[in-house]
Formats: sequence, structure tokens, C-alpha cells
Amino acid sequence: MPIAAIPSPTQSVWHLGGIPIRAYALCIVLGIIAAAIVTEIRMRQRGVPKGMVLDLVVWAVPFGIVGARIYHVLTSPDDYFGADGQLLNVFKIWQGGIGIWGAVAGGALGAFFACRNLGLPLRLVAGAIAPALPLAQAIGRWGNYFNNELFGSETSLPWGLKVYEWNILAGQAITDTGDGSPIIRGVFHPTFLYESLWDLGVAVLVWLLDRRYRFGRGRAFAVYVMAYCVGRFWIEALRTDPAQHILGLRLNNWTALLVFLGALLYFLLVKGPQERLVIDSDGKLILVDAESPATPLVDAPVDTAMGAPQGAPVDLTKATDAVGSPPAVPPGDGDPAAGLGATDGRSTTPSTPTN
Repeated sequence: MPIAAIPSPTQSVWHLGGIPIRAYALCIVLGIIAAAIVTEIRMRQRGVPKGMVLDLVVWAVPFGIVGARIYHVLTSPDDYFGADGQLLNVFKIWQGGIGIWGAVAGGALGAFFACRNLGLPLRLVAGAIAPALPLAQAIGRWGNYFNNELFGSETSLPWGLKVYEWNILAGQAITDTGDGSPIIRGVFHPTFLYESLWDLGVAVLVWLLDRRYRFGRGRAFAVYVMAYCVGRFWIEALRTDPAQHILGLRLNNWTALLVFLGALLYFLLVKGPQERLVIDSDGKLILVDAESPATPLVDAPVDTAMGAPQGAPVDLTKATDAVGSPPAVPPGDGDPAAGLGATDGRSTTPSTPTN
């Protein structure tokens, strides 16, 4: 065993008045809070009224949790549907077992419904949340550290992770009957740490690239997905926990590869300026070019697959304040559309988002 190694916690569950407080859940909650704060800041910069991130969280988080659990169950069927499996354990999410791919897919579905309900374009929200999600993942991964789980192969490197034999139900290390010390299982690659650091790097990368190139139409989200998939592919190869294999590769490796290709295709095919919401002369939110707020993006209309339907504008009297209100479209001679020439192919009449 290496002389130097990262020690693991010997307990991941505490009780407060009989209520179990799980470190894994705390890490997820902290990740959600951090992501919500970052998303709120970025949405405000894009003209979204103050506080709407809370509505997104209410929709996205439950859908994300359900999606994460469904993905885990479908990719680990023997644990629940096999000869020794217990079907009711499908609902025991507190015993562990969620998948990030399902969390992102479920969260995206929840965000879709939230955007339709709020009258926000999903593509704008996707761009705003892009660096926030890897930040949440970076924090959430520390739940695996507390649970002594999802580590890699054995290693003699000084940053190896000392892992204990673990009682999942009790949420604590199994101790030696003699001296009461935790039984050491071995020293392994801390894949949770690798992924946490990678996710932090992805968050910074997406933020910097989006700041430099001002991606529009949700392309920043595609950058996040591609960058995460690259890291997940090589980190997944280090893991030794049971997994489904196809043609010699773990299922999550295939998922990372396919999702990466999908995100790359979207990034290459979909173009457009960064969007911003402003208020037109009728008090309705319209989508404009962030670089030219007086230019409605009617040449890149919001469709129903990417946000709110026609006729569902945000009620600004309830959603904005003096500080957070997005700016109105600059008027010209009393006409909000004045000065918007049609020489670039854009209509001179502002329109309400149709998604």
C-alpha cells in the first residue's frame, strides 16, 4: 500500500432527530444551488426577468432526478429484474444509483416544459445554463467520495484513494471486530476527483468560449456536452464498478461517444447570434440579437420545439423589478420599429417569440 493516499470518509449518513442526513444528497443540493445562482446571473444578462430560475428549478430538478434513476435502472437491469433482483428497490433511490445522462435528459425535458409555461425560448435558457451544469456535477461528484464508491483500478500513485469496506445501508465503513478500525479495501484511482476537476475545467472553458464567441441558439450547451463527453469517456475507462459492456466498451463509453457526436453535429449545423430578451412597445418580450438589441430575430424564429408557443409572453408586471427589467427596444421617432431596415433580410416589425 502506498505511503501517501487520500483518506476516504468513514461515514456518509448522520441523523438529526431520527432523520437521516446523507452526504450524497447534500452534495447534490449544493450543486443545484450553485448551478441556480450561475444560471440566474447569466439569464439576467440575457434579459430574462429576475427570479425565473426558481421556476426552472422546480421543473428541471424533479424531472432530472427521475431521469437519472430511470437511466440507472435501465443500465443495471440485473439488480432489479434479474433472478436475484428486487423490483421494489427501483424506488429506493436513497440507496444510491443515478446516472448523469438520465439527469441531463430528464432535466432538459423539465426545462422544456418550464420554458413553455413561462414563455421563454429554450435555446436562450440552454445557453445560460451551459457552464452551470458542469459546476453542479463537479460538486455532486463528491457524494461518491463520501460513499466510498465509483473508484478506478488500484494504484500506487500518491493521490490514490484509500477505500474502505462499506455498509451501504448503514452509510458507514465496516470496522474490524478487534480494534474497531475501518477495514481498508485498497488504494484506487479517485475517479470521482478526476471527474470533479474535469467538470470544473469544462465550466470554465464554456464560460470563456461563450464570453469570447457569444454563442447563440444553444450552441454553448453543445460545447458543454462535447467537453464533458470527452472527459467522461477516458474517466469511464478507469472505473471498475459493474457495468454493461458492448463490444468491449462500457455502456457509458458508448453513450458518451454517441452524445458527443450529436452535440458536435448540432454545433456545426446550427448557427446564429447570441439572443437577448427585450420589451417591445406592447410590453411583450421579444427575442433580439444581443449585439444589436434593436434587431428582432425574426429571421431565426423561435419554434415550438425550442420554447414557448405563440401568445404566451411573460407577465413582466410580476416578474421584473427596477433593477432586473430588461431594456426596451430603442424607439425611433415614436415608432419602436423605426430604423430597422429590411436590407439584411429581417422584418421591420418586432414579433413575439413563438416557442
